[in-house]
Amino acid sequence: MTPSTRRAAPRPAFLSELFESLTDRTRRLLGRRDGGAVPEAPELSELAEALLSRRGEASGVALAQGLLDAFQRADPAERLAFLVTLAERFGPDAEAVTRALDTLQRDPAAVEALHIASEPRRQELLRRLNLAPGGTAALVRMREELLRHLKDTPALRRVDADFAHLFASWFNRGFLGLRHIDWDTPASILEKIIRYEAVHAIRNWDDLRNRLQPTDRRCYGFFHPQLVDEPLIFVEVALTREIPGHVAGLLDLDRKPIAAERADTAVFYSISNTQRGLAGVSFGNFLIKQVVEELKAELPGIRTFVTLSPVPGFAGWLAEQRADANSELIDADQRLAFAVLDRPDWHLDPAVAEALRAPLLAAAASYFLAARDTRGRVIDPVARFHLGNGARLERLNHLGDVSANGLRQSHGLMVNYLYDLERIEANHEGYAERGDVAASAAVGRALAQPNA
Repeated sequence: MTPSTRRAAPRPAFLSELFESLTDRTRRLLGRRDGGAVPEAPELSELAEALLSRRGEASGVALAQGLLDAFQRADPAERLAFLVTLAERFGPDAEAVTRALDTLQRDPAAVEALHIASEPRRQELLRRLNLAPGGTAALVRMREELLRHLKDTPALRRVDADFAHLFASWFNRGFLGLRHIDWDTPASILEKIIRYEAVHAIRNWDDLRNRLQPTDRRCYGFFHPQLVDEPLIFVEVALTREIPGHVAGLLDLDRKPIAAERADTAVFYSISNTQRGLAGVSFGNFLIKQVVEELKAELPGIRTFVTLSPVPGFAGWLAEQRADANSELIDADQRLAFAVLDRPDWHLDPAVAEALRAPLLAAAASYFLAARDTRGRVIDPVARFHLGNGARLERLNHLGDVSANGLRQSHGLMVNYLYDLERIEANHEGYAERGDVAASAAVGRALAQPNA
């Protein structure tokens, strides 16, 4: 069963005329009178040069639209060729940089001129492309395409740096609007919530309704004015009477909801970024903090704000430790106990599952408190996010997620991060400045008792 859809409001006549005028102008500028397709990839760089040379705003918008349309219609190889061209031919103007350096040697106050001269031409190109109708969304898709090639084409890192620089400004917190997403939200947005859910897959419309409609459930998302029906990130919240250790109870379609006013705990159990093209642009920290403020204002009885989070890197890390006979992060008894993890149904045997509780939780404590990646960071990306936001690693939950994905990525482990509003700033500073992991005494005890 799907919620009723809403009919879109008719487009004002002047807007229709404006878009039609821009389309006609694009065709004239590109030498096309028949309404056919704009030039494809072999001419993309020429369109880019033409766009940068234009001074008129209207003609610039028309060319920008033409270039974005041509990029979209090009085949993958042609789009990649254009992105490489941006890296190789649309960097800073070398002659302008040389002149600015010469001037700076004579006049130290000319440093601003050097800054302006050293800006890559492609940054201005991206700004002009952004002026086209739908330009922001098209550029997000263009960067998504670029990211797919980044590993194999290192030259594209220069272009990616320019995207990241501009997106950090265009998508800063001041432009984002927080919206409460519920069962009455337009179906076009609800369908995207189903599609973009990245932590606990939404199976059908009944599953979605169970997460949005009951009085003890909330969902919030950040939206940008240029991507009106596209949530950039959203968080699903359960209102409960305790800190949960298992996700199945939160997602159970047959559970009995409680009145929101009876809840004393808000559980952030799923946070999903939706736009791969905006990778590296941080929204989650602002989202959680604003949702906390929204919930405090609506339901003052809620005093505890906590996550129920996955641990996506734990199983892979533990496999490496098991294979390393010299590992100092698990002991011989743990390594022996972990042999049973190779059985796909180990979690279904209560005795086996219970025997693994202490060694798995001890290994998990080592994973968070002692293990580090090659850059000296906490290994788990979800942990880096929440610890960087000032949360505390509160509790390790054995078999918190026994779905196929939960068992594959973490042997069922889930964790709670506690957002203690009085400690957030101190926790954040300790993590950012010294790499300190704020953790509860219970986590410390798990580390000290691997075979309890």
